[in-house]
Formats: sequence, C-alpha cells, structure tokens
Amino acid sequence: MVQRPPSAAVLVLHGGRETGTEPPPPGLLNLPGARMRPFVRALGRAARTAGTGAGPGSAFSAVPATGSASGPGSGVLVRQVRYGHRGWNGDRADPFHDAVAALDALRDEAGDELPVVLLGHSMGARAALRAAGHPLVRGVVGLAPWCPPGDPVTQLADRDVVLVHGNRDRLTSPQASQSLTARARRAGARTCMITVRGGDHAMVRRAPAWHRVTTALVMGLLGSGSLPAPVGAALALPATAEATEGTLDLDLDLGAGPGPAGRPPTAVPPRR
Repeated sequence: MVQRPPSAAVLVLHGGRETGTEPPPPGLLNLPGARMRPFVRALGRAARTAGTGAGPGSAFSAVPATGSASGPGSGVLVRQVRYGHRGWNGDRADPFHDAVAALDALRDEAGDELPVVLLGHSMGARAALRAAGHPLVRGVVGLAPWCPPGDPVTQLADRDVVLVHGNRDRLTSPQASQSLTARARRAGARTCMITVRGGDHAMVRRAPAWHRVTTALVMGLLGSGSLPAPVGAALALPATAEATEGTLDLDLDLGAGPGPAGRPPTAVPPRR
C-alpha cells in the first residue's frame, strides 16, 4: 500500500536547562523528554480516532482531532525534536536551532505547504516561540513556557499562539506568559493564555486536564478540530487589547473543573 504524505504535523519540544552543553541522556533518563510522552500519546490517539466520532468523555470531547486513517485532514504526523544539548546556553539558543533544523527536514520530506503546530514545554516552549517564524508554522502551543521579557515577538506575526500556565508554577512565570501574549498581539499575532488553577511546572497536578486541553488546542490550531469558543474569541481580539482580556481560566471559561464551573465549552469551527 502506498503511504500518503502527511497533511499536517505537530513538532514536540521538551524542556531543558538554562545552561548545559552536554547532550540529553537517552530514554527515560531524559526526564524533560519523558514528561512530554503522555502528550505525544494523547495526540496520537486523537489522530487515530479522527473522523470516527470516537473520543474520551470530557469537557473537550466536542473538539475532534484529525486522524491518519481517513477524513479531510488525515495523516497528522506527531514528531519529537531531538536536542543536541541540554541547555539554552545564552546567545547560542541551541534548542531554537534544533527546532529550525527539524522544521527544515520536515519541509524537505513533506513539502512547503504542510501546516505545522509547535508544542513546547518550558525551554521547549521558548524554542517553539522563537522558531515560529519558519514558513511551515501555523501556530504555537506553549506549556509552562519560559518567556524572558527581552525575547523577540515579531516572528509570531500572523501566527496563533496559545500559552497554558499553572498558577502554582515556581520555575517559570505565568505573569511573563501573560505579558508575552500582549506583546505578540501588538506585533500581529493572534494570542491567548489559559491559566490552570493548581497547575505546577511539571504538569503533574491535574495532568489529565493538561493533556485534554493541549490536544484540543493543537488539533484545533491545525484546522483539524474545533477550538473552544472562548479561545477563538481571545485569538480574535484586536492588537490593542489588554493582556487580561486574552487570559482564560481553564475551569471557569473552558469548563474543565468540577461542579457548576464544569460546563462543556461551545465550539467554534476549525481554523484554516
């Protein structure tokens, strides 16, 4: 059977260290890489069940994903980026260059029209944001991102950017994420921030909620599913909007929490 080329792709970038020129350790010894495996599995399940109407019963089950078996968006490729070094390493910005190399390889493999969403955690989210100017990239989903105030945002113009941050994160700053969404919006990006109440940097607390919302966001930004309406509304805000206007609460606004706040979100049509 002839294998069809992918119609879309997700590149996953794990976290790391501020400094570290040695390569990441292999396998499960690379804890930041292992931390992203549940997200890769969740995206893979979403891809396989696309077009069948199947999916887990959750607040995000109304957000369909695109699979590799059939349907208009079939062939979603999920791939993890390999780093040559464990750290960002100052001006070297090593993981940024690794991300660009992975995008170039994907373009050589699948062509210039392949839509890509970058999914990154912590240092990987910083690399994803920096690499978003690559012509294949349609959007970025950053989890507990590392967002130094001096990092550039002009490369995010005409991209969709959603940052998800736990309010109990002690390693990276939710306030810095919120500030970046406002700066990027003024630079021409479509941005949104989602706060996970009780969420920590490692995304261990409330892990299922992290996995569900991330899968919904990635597939929605690829145009393979429907984004929750509050996210779509935040992405449509004008460039002059305040940072707080584009900030959502996972429980109150997206219906992920228990009790009265746990209402299913209204979906908006897939983004193209």
